Amino acid sequence: MTQKLKLVVVGNGMAPGRMLEHLFEAGDAYEVTIFNAEPRVNYDRIMLSPVLSGEKTYEDIIIHSDDWYAEHGVTLHRGEKVTKIDREAKTVTSEGGITAPYDKLVIATGSNPFIIPLPGHKLKGVLAYRDLDDTHGMMEAAKKGGNAVVIGGGLLGLEAAAGLKMQGMDVTVIHLMPSLMERQLDPAAGFLLKRELEGRGIEVLCEANTKQILGTEKVEGVELADGRVIDASLVVMAVGIRPNTQLAAESGLEVGRGIVTDSTLRTSDPNIYSVGECVEVGGMVYGLVAPLYQMARVIAGHLSGPSDAEFKHVETPTKLKVTGVNLYSVGEFGEGPDREDIVLRDAMRGTYKRVIIKDDKIIGCVLYGDVADGGWYNEMLKSGDSIQEMRDTLIFGQAYQGGGGGDPLAAIANLSDDAEICGCNGISKGQIVKAIQDGGLTTLGDVRAHTKASASCGTCTGLVEGVMALTLGDAFALPDAEGMCGCTAHSHGHVRRLIKAKELKSIPAVMQDLEWSTPEGCAKCRPALNYYLVSDWPGEYVDDMQSRFINERVHANIQKDGTYSVVPRMFGGVTTPDELRAIADVADKFEIPTVKVTGGQRIDLLGVKKEDLLPVWKDLNDAGMISGAAYAKGLRTVKTCVGQDWCRFGTQDSTGLGIKLEHLLWGSWAPAKLKLAVSGCPRNCSESTCKDIGIICVDSGFEILYGGAAGLHIQGTTPLGKVATEEEVLEYVGALTQMYRDQGFYLERIYKWADRVGYDHIQDVIMNDHDARKEYYKQFLFSQKFAQIDPWAERVAGAEAHEFSPMADLKLEAAE
Repeated sequence: MTQKLKLVVVGNGMAPGRMLEHLFEAGDAYEVTIFNAEPRVNYDRIMLSPVLSGEKTYEDIIIHSDDWYAEHGVTLHRGEKVTKIDREAKTVTSEGGITAPYDKLVIATGSNPFIIPLPGHKLKGVLAYRDLDDTHGMMEAAKKGGNAVVIGGGLLGLEAAAGLKMQGMDVTVIHLMPSLMERQLDPAAGFLLKRELEGRGIEVLCEANTKQILGTEKVEGVELADGRVIDASLVVMAVGIRPNTQLAAESGLEVGRGIVTDSTLRTSDPNIYSVGECVEVGGMVYGLVAPLYQMARVIAGHLSGPSDAEFKHVETPTKLKVTGVNLYSVGEFGEGPDREDIVLRDAMRGTYKRVIIKDDKIIGCVLYGDVADGGWYNEMLKSGDSIQEMRDTLIFGQAYQGGGGGDPLAAIANLSDDAEICGCNGISKGQIVKAIQDGGLTTLGDVRAHTKASASCGTCTGLVEGVMALTLGDAFALPDAEGMCGCTAHSHGHVRRLIKAKELKSIPAVMQDLEWSTPEGCAKCRPALNYYLVSDWPGEYVDDMQSRFINERVHANIQKDGTYSVVPRMFGGVTTPDELRAIADVADKFEIPTVKVTGGQRIDLLGVKKEDLLPVWKDLNDAGMISGAAYAKGLRTVKTCVGQDWCRFGTQDSTGLGIKLEHLLWGSWAPAKLKLAVSGCPRNCSESTCKDIGIICVDSGFEILYGGAAGLHIQGTTPLGKVATEEEVLEYVGALTQMYRDQGFYLERIYKWADRVGYDHIQDVIMNDHDARKEYYKQFLFSQKFAQIDPWAERVAGAEAHEFSPMADLKLEAAE
């Protein structure tokens, strides 16, 4: 068996991660060891801005999970910064004393943020914006509210400003130059961007110079050179980056602006390569991800065998990752006597398009508002094709060339196979088409998984879908998981995060801010939005009954013949003679044809006419009975056995605990139905092991289980943990329910939620993180103050007719 070579990688960012992907695709020649200064796995730094704004979480942006490293036999040393490279011995040594030998070494130390050495720059509350720790630091600061000052109006600075604003802070951007993002945008586009940000409540001060940061122990304000003082509790420095070359320089490698390499990314030592923001190749350093990924491909080719691959400079487009702000810039846009501009402004739409031409060739473009043709202009720039024959229509985009008539699919069809679709990952149209055809891919998720196209910043998603539509024809359909419904392209997860991040507190506000394509939504999205708003803003948002299904509106299940079934609540399955008499009287009085015991230990009155629903419920309410919510997206039943009071095997009072749980959870909203059970002993007569949440009583306490299902999908529960007292059962179940309510998608059962976020993670939070559990339980109890007000009792006396009108029913019955 051939001995594997030892490859050591210093750094675990996006570039070395992509390099390893290419290397593993080529074979299994190396035993790989990674030293990562950060205490975590590889993640997508491009998406730090959505994490800061609250639109994504850290888990959403992980690139390589622990399983990936295990699958490829990679040794990952987390939190181990390399401090020494011994080139003669061919070893590296970390700050923690770990030494690893190498045959080949790749240095990927990235870059360091530039901190202006202003007076006060070392005060508590001054942060850079480069990694996840910086992001979390800003999020923690934002929890306290107050004012934030962002120094720097470039890409990172504006993304930080937008994120902090969405986190609830008042934000001021201080920028030295006359217009924002002056390296990527011309003044006209910079003006539009400034106006957009100011419209969002962000103060932007251009041509402003910072004199000092004020404060004694922590940030209290910022003083400008002209004497103005801005109150601040947080200052974010976003004025640029510098390649991190210290380790390479100390090791005797050639260093200039970055670690100097040749076009194969080999350093002055033939056994050492370098990749990423730390590299200087061809006299240039790079900070955008597309050229870094090109470096990764080149190095992987040379590590895996003889290769003629070389890194070549290409113009890289710039995009701003701020929700709702569309801009695209590539190439040159400076003034010059030999250059020609074609400009289109649309004041009504707020769009601006400028294409810069030299010698009948595109050398640059700046797009704001309408960026759909950015990829096409970039392709024309790279190819150097003449635009002479399309000069009159060039500014209108590709869809108007060659008889396209404005059809976006015609425009995509006209793209060459080499046309770049995904700039972040360097994926061409031809690569996507080949992956679809070779792999039989039919969904956007499949294409992302196989090619990574649109898997980073996501701005090319429309183009990727267009390529799929052309390739698959009628077989292409956007999967349900990508969008809530046809009214929006946003997923459930995206909508949930944006409702919180943007503090949207009404259905119209959500639809306006998130650009719904229909005026009032539909039967899929309105109930989901109503749930998210009820869940996220208890006590503030008023439950919109017209956005609930008919069953929830009338507290009864519609049957196939148009009648309804009515199920009064019996806490823990326990009833009284008075309740039974009331049920019998109602059945006689309204000639209800069928009275049945349900699987949830209650009594179901079947065949109730619609016109009888109000008087039926009035009579039951008068007898002290409330709705059993047999229709609800929330608690339905808590099934119990007789427990130790009557059963000779019972170990605890399962009936009493079940009643306590039902009283605790009664009226609780949830993403989907919740069914519980409490069994008095491991014989499990209450079937606790197939419920959403189950309790098994044992001699020494209570075992809590969750994630079971016994419907179309059948699976047993997963143990959460064991507790000693009933009080702990109530707390842990309440916290688990709140965590599910906070994170679950509408109609997502608890087992599907657990599959998505991870059973180990849930167990760690609820069972091991004392503070997190207490906080979830506190939130649960607060929400229940509003959930346990039964709206039916208030409406029984005099419901408005429209609540039960046929038209109101028809709107949502179809989706039930």
